[in-house]
Amino acid sequence: MTNKEILKRLYEVIEPYQNKLIFAMFLMVCEAVFTGAQAFLVKDILDKIFMEKNVFYLKLLPLVVVAVFFFKSITYYLHAILLEHVGQSVIREFRIQIFNHIHRQSLEFFNSTATGTLMSRIISDVALLQQAVSRSLVSVVRDFFQVIIMLGVVFYMNWRLAMITFVILPIAAFPIVRFGRLFRRLSTKTQEETAFVSNILHETITGSRIVKAFSKEKYEGDRFSRQVHSLFSLTMKDAKYRCLQHPLMELIGGVSIAMIIWFGGIEVIKGTATPGTFFAFLTALIAAYKPLKGVTSVNSTIQQGMAAASRVFHLLDIEPEIADKPGARPLPRFTTSIEFNNISYEYNDETQVLKNINLTVPAGQALAIVGPSGGGKTTLTNLIPRFLDLKDGAILIDHNDIRDVTIASLRKQIAMVTQQTILFNDTVRNNIAYGDQDASEELIIEAAKAAHAYDFIKALPQGLDTIIGEGGARLSGGEKQRVSIARAILKDAPILILDEATSALDTESEREVQKALENLMKNRTTFVIAHRLSTIKNADRIIVLKNGKIVEQGTHSALMEKRGEYEQLYRMQYR
Repeated sequence: MTNKEILKRLYEVIEPYQNKLIFAMFLMVCEAVFTGAQAFLVKDILDKIFMEKNVFYLKLLPLVVVAVFFFKSITYYLHAILLEHVGQSVIREFRIQIFNHIHRQSLEFFNSTATGTLMSRIISDVALLQQAVSRSLVSVVRDFFQVIIMLGVVFYMNWRLAMITFVILPIAAFPIVRFGRLFRRLSTKTQEETAFVSNILHETITGSRIVKAFSKEKYEGDRFSRQVHSLFSLTMKDAKYRCLQHPLMELIGGVSIAMIIWFGGIEVIKGTATPGTFFAFLTALIAAYKPLKGVTSVNSTIQQGMAAASRVFHLLDIEPEIADKPGARPLPRFTTSIEFNNISYEYNDETQVLKNINLTVPAGQALAIVGPSGGGKTTLTNLIPRFLDLKDGAILIDHNDIRDVTIASLRKQIAMVTQQTILFNDTVRNNIAYGDQDASEELIIEAAKAAHAYDFIKALPQGLDTIIGEGGARLSGGEKQRVSIARAILKDAPILILDEATSALDTESEREVQKALENLMKNRTTFVIAHRLSTIKNADRIIVLKNGKIVEQGTHSALMEKRGEYEQLYRMQYR
């Protein structure tokens, strides 16, 4: 993505704040004018007070100096606070936009994109963008006006001396452009390495139990150390160029001032210019050179921000694979049946996991899905709420193709309880009411009781208002699962998906959770994925998936009598 494209898209984000920006720019012009006035005052101070010893100017000019500095300070404060507000507003909008955009993506997006990379985009890249927009670009815009005003002052005072600037400016601009390209490349590599650091941090912190169980603290420490050293090398390379910029610009400035002193001194000696005019000219030139030199100090930050903006826009340009089609309508509440018509599905257009599935599930039926690992059980249930999208065939809910209805109305009618219990670092109350934020305490307690969770919730330090920690760390496995069941009960969705809901529990916890699941399954159409076949004996119907195909279906007793795949699975489990 080119700088022009990035700036164009940044402008589209900034456009709502256009009036504030215009006013801020007007204030920056005023500040530059007052800076130019300071240079003019040097001439009169030297010539009128120190050379001519004029008492009137001695009384007047100090007051004028105070007034100029006062108004310059006011204009600086006003434009700085306005631009800071615009910059922070843009960053706020970017963070919200990226967060919402990420959560519109399909499960395949999250499977193929590392969590640390996404975190790096929202936190690290947007932080770099913040520095570039609200600080560095502000400085560049302000300094641009100051350079223009001061060069105008310089040419007004002595156009012959001012011609030297045509030699100085190209020389000063060269390192800015050259270093800018280097900073852009280094910033891209640095952010990639930062994302890798975030990935390792996320993996090792969330997987700390496995790290400890396998005594891999040193291995992970070495892996993290190598990554941090790689990041350190890039950071130091960037620092080397940043530190080189300043002395290089100082040297260019020193040579320029020496040239001005030489040629200006000749004019003063000849009498074609007064000492006041010369020093005012020198002051104006230094004032013009200072912001030009300042561009080099913010150049690295700007290039980092531009590289970060490129990565952010690249992420925002990823179109969600699953979205509402034009004219999608709300799905009426489910009442009749769910039909799978000739369903097939492939991951990455390579691995086919479902092949020509035809199935009708009447409302109120409990359908158990069993079979060997990799047979397509979870994929089949993930297609119902459109976590994955169909490649071939159709799923009809009450004869409505799920691709023709809105995703929100479809998922509103589906509740899920999975083997991997997802709870948030919040209160028990808010976790249970996650699907209905306006639920009354009475309904929350009722759901907790139905999930056989209320007794242990009451025993918590603050009851329903207890913070349960990241992932429900303060609860046992069975307690976490019952809270997630209470959440599903409160949602009161007519379709229920249970994906290995008890497989990770001990026998006692499983017994409690099974009671809760029985309450949850009442009057609902339920899809149950289970490896423990004892938990699905009472299912209305059982289908056996093998290699992506339904090879058997029927009740537990009927399938046992067939002595086929199901009976073999059952015997293997309870031999």
